Amino acid sequence: MDERPGFISAIFAGKGAKQAFLNEGGGHRWQRVPPTEKRGRMQTSTVTVAVLGLSDSTRNVSVDERDLDITTSRGSGPGGQHRNKTDSCVTIVHRPTGTSARVDMKSQHQSREIAMQILRSRLQEQQTNRVLQKQNDRRRQQVGSGMRGDKIRTYRTQDDRVTDHRTGQIWKLRKWMQGNW
Repeated sequence: MDERPGFISAIFAGKGAKQAFLNEGGGHRWQRVPPTEKRGRMQTSTVTVAVLGLSDSTRNVSVDERDLDITTSRGSGPGGQHRNKTDSCVTIVHRPTGTSARVDMKSQHQSREIAMQILRSRLQEQQTNRVLQKQNDRRRQQVGSGMRGDKIRTYRTQDDRVTDHRTGQIWKLRKWMQGNW
């Protein structure tokens, strides 16, 4: 889905996709001796993995009319006597969240309609931000700091070994890479 230096994002779907990646979140340590290394020194890399589910945050926000405080007032600005005598400015406040929208047009009906659109878009943005915040919290929990102590699995190419630090299991790296574990 997205690939940049140091970052890869992918979507996996289908039967068993969630179960296949459920326990992969966390730090993974890869130890290897590069072929160009003459003294046999080992290099270590760390990769952090976050497994997140997709959420439908684009759904429309339903607003109950009983939760709204709608007030009208006289508009400001040019418009002469008509503007000074009619309540064409509409302010709508959503009581549960405290979110408000104020529109001042020549027609009260237009002002009300546009104020509702603005209020809904603001409520949608708040809902989307809540979903994203929960997702970011889950991601931070899985990824940790990315330091060595946060690892869940170590891959050692020189020993042909994969160690899962949560369960203590050890596999052959060749078999692991083929999916035979």
